[in-house]
Amino acid sequence: MASCNILRFTIHKCSSYSSTFVPENILVDNPSDGTSRWSSESNNPPQFLILKLFNPAVVQTISFGKYEKSHVCNMKKFKVCGGLTDSSMIELLDSGLKNNNQTEAFDVKHKTGGNMFACRYIKIVPIQSWGPSFNFSIWYVQLKGIDDWDIVKSCVSWFNYYREREVIRLCLKHFRQHNYTEAFESLQKKTRIQLEDELLSKLHRCLVVEGDYVAVEELLKSAAEDGYLDNFLEQQTHKARWIPLIPPPKTSETEDNRPGMRGGHQMCIDVHTENIYLFGGWDGTTDLADLWCYHIPTGTWTCLSRDTTLQGGPTPRSCHKMCLDPERKKIFTIGRYLDSSMRVPKYMKSDFYVYDIDSNQWTLITDDTAAMGGPSLVFDHQICMDVEKNTIYVFGGRILTSISPLSSDDSICTEPVFSGLFSYHVPTNAWCKLRDDYPKPHHDDQEIKSRIGHSMLFHEKKRLLYIFAGQRSKEYLSDFFTYNVDTDRIHVICDGTDVEVPPAGFTQRATIDPELNEIHVLSGSNKDKREEYVKNSFWVYDIINNKWSCIYQSDIKEIENSSKAERPLEPCPRFAHQLVYDHVKKVHYLFGGNPGKSNSLKMRLDDFWSLHLYRPTKEMLLRQCSRIIRQHKFQEIAARDQIEALHYLQTELASTIDHKNSDETKEFQLLACNLFKEKESEVKDELSVDETYNHRSQLFDQLIDFFPDHMTQPKDNLLDLICL
Repeated sequence: MASCNILRFTIHKCSSYSSTFVPENILVDNPSDGTSRWSSESNNPPQFLILKLFNPAVVQTISFGKYEKSHVCNMKKFKVCGGLTDSSMIELLDSGLKNNNQTEAFDVKHKTGGNMFACRYIKIVPIQSWGPSFNFSIWYVQLKGIDDWDIVKSCVSWFNYYREREVIRLCLKHFRQHNYTEAFESLQKKTRIQLEDELLSKLHRCLVVEGDYVAVEELLKSAAEDGYLDNFLEQQTHKARWIPLIPPPKTSETEDNRPGMRGGHQMCIDVHTENIYLFGGWDGTTDLADLWCYHIPTGTWTCLSRDTTLQGGPTPRSCHKMCLDPERKKIFTIGRYLDSSMRVPKYMKSDFYVYDIDSNQWTLITDDTAAMGGPSLVFDHQICMDVEKNTIYVFGGRILTSISPLSSDDSICTEPVFSGLFSYHVPTNAWCKLRDDYPKPHHDDQEIKSRIGHSMLFHEKKRLLYIFAGQRSKEYLSDFFTYNVDTDRIHVICDGTDVEVPPAGFTQRATIDPELNEIHVLSGSNKDKREEYVKNSFWVYDIINNKWSCIYQSDIKEIENSSKAERPLEPCPRFAHQLVYDHVKKVHYLFGGNPGKSNSLKMRLDDFWSLHLYRPTKEMLLRQCSRIIRQHKFQEIAARDQIEALHYLQTELASTIDHKNSDETKEFQLLACNLFKEKESEVKDELSVDETYNHRSQLFDQLIDFFPDHMTQPKDNLLDLICL
């Protein structure tokens, strides 16, 4: 294959408002010249720039040069389209630029149907600039790809064949949808082009032509067993089911049967023994030092210690962090928050404890990790355990500093100081600083910005720390990057410019599933928070496909304003809560937190919940298909015989309804009501042949959405190609 060459082009059109040709000009990268750029007429789409290649070529990458400084006119969002003509293009790229001075390169779509295609025209469409009221600027563009004519010629020939084939398939679809049987069969016989996979042709024949609804259900069942519906199921977003976990009644009036109200506590889970451990926190008045264990199978809490200080363990604390070693049955805890009145040298050392689960014993590893080369006293940091290497990683957090006796107010202190990234090797009792804090990272991917209230998760199979979000002074962060613990390399996944990511902020809680390659995030306070109300949202990140999905959002004001019957069975929005995850049973557990009501500053929560995330199963999808199919058959029967339709409703359709689902139940009841209304009016006539055919065709179009695109008829319609 030919090497990737720089492709020569001329500027063809400059905006949607003008079709004037610009004199041919090869762009020159001149980052020091602020006027060396293409600029749009305004900041309102549609604005675009069309590049015309001297000859057709396979465009594989596009690079954007920038001004030597960040600039408000840089494109925050843009799209790139391409085609052999300027009037017929397909989307090649949908992305955005970082607001810096670094050249960025992007791979563009250059294959379809497993074959490369060539372009003569490349259209760059700015959508949003970094300055909200500024126009768009493109400083420099470079295209790379294959321009070897022997290769490009075959790509052009194949693409022309591909377009002709797709036109024929559109005609076949149009003829069949309108029951032009002779035209359909004649065109298919002449061209020998198949409209779709043979399985779907059989489905169409059973459903639309023959009206054999029973055969259709059997065909779908067989297709599901053969895996044809798996792709659809994998693309479905999760659904959340919260369950309140209520402990058994107290055995005595003096004995607590669960931890009390708190926020800023810590939890960890041992998935092998199915035990959850909870330590410390702030109850709104004072720090706590109690240690609890929740046994999941029995649903009971056990207080292991009312005050760990009396057992040689940690003093009361909040905003600390814990991690668990499930193999060696150890729990480590480090860090804490100190009120300003406590920030005197006597209390400013960073103690580090380990708890032995089997012996129920605490051990002080050191009273000052900083003296051993570890972090200083920090709060709102993050900690992870690498069980395989018996190593602990600590990142971020604000370093506590002493306050002058003349002042008890943080506000007069110097700028906050943040801690870097550290590792602690348990067998050798050795700390190592891996990264210092860099407030303004450069672009060599080896420097990171520390923060508080962020998330850090360890993927034991990929050997990566996933770090995202948090807060630094008044700056709310939404960047997302990984740190490879074996190679000491950092990779930026997202710099915070993406739109569809969890809201920038802090106090979100995150978990990881290494088997499913998923990260789960329950957000708390964020930069959009109001003083009185807190919003929550739950997100899932697909590591393999680099995609975020929002599962649900809730607002405490909306919940309070709704009637009791309408309120969802889910925990109220909160922050300073704790969330742990059983990656074996695929269940989350949530305890406590702060509901964020300004009129009750000392209020804390003690509710305990489990969260089950699930996607539709094959059985659920097949039941849904059966319900849709039988509803259509019911409507056909009702058009000719209401008594027969009522019998079918009771004996066949009712069995496909999930009567726990209020929407399905209402829909089912409405079918019966409409049936009797039609019977009373006696104006309903039997469907004509054409109406029946159209009715079944619509059902067919609905069912094929469950199959992969490569099996189905084209998504477009022939009529859509006709413009006024």
